[in-house]
Amino acid sequence: MQELFELVRQIIDPEQIIRVGGLALVTAVVFAETGLMIGFFLPGDSLLFTVGLFCALGILPVEVGWVLLALTAAAIVGDQVGYWTGRMLGQKLFEKQDSRFFKRKYLDQTRAFYERWGATAIVLGRFVPIVRTFAPILAGAVQFPTRKFLLYNAGGGLLWVVSLILAGYGLGSAFPWLRKYVELIALGIIVLSILPIVRTWWKERALLRQTSRTSS
Repeated sequence: MQELFELVRQIIDPEQIIRVGGLALVTAVVFAETGLMIGFFLPGDSLLFTVGLFCALGILPVEVGWVLLALTAAAIVGDQVGYWTGRMLGQKLFEKQDSRFFKRKYLDQTRAFYERWGATAIVLGRFVPIVRTFAPILAGAVQFPTRKFLLYNAGGGLLWVVSLILAGYGLGSAFPWLRKYVELIALGIIVLSILPIVRTWWKERALLRQTSRTSS
């Protein structure tokens, strides 16, 4: 069990991903996290920020322009794969039972995000873990227009990748000592990114309690 926990920790550790596989592995992780249902647990925001930071510090010896190009492409292609997965599954997606890699609550959280933000959820969802993975799948399942999805997908993917990588790159260039706190920074980014999910859950719970009181 100890070995399993250690393996999971390494898989979701942005620094470990970069050191083990470089840009190639980072590209694969970004694709999997945005395009495959089983990729929801992989790091996204924290990974991109750390990539930018490591580019600035020379730990990842690749020009930041090539990094931006590769990861933007991975993010866009990943979402397109998720979209077409949803198109193929259709209504079967809503009948799917919970499993180790799929939880119905993830779909419900994404649907609630869509209901609040509409089509812009495809762009805004890029910055929210779990929603980022399931938003394109849900869009495909409800037959969201293909061309319109591609437009929002490309814009969202570009904004997500460029903003986080350049944030890391800029801060790394200005404050090299941030390297010592990369784990704390990654944890902080994760906490900030899940706040929208926690807020939505809290509101739904409060509404449910209010409804129960009214009915009783």
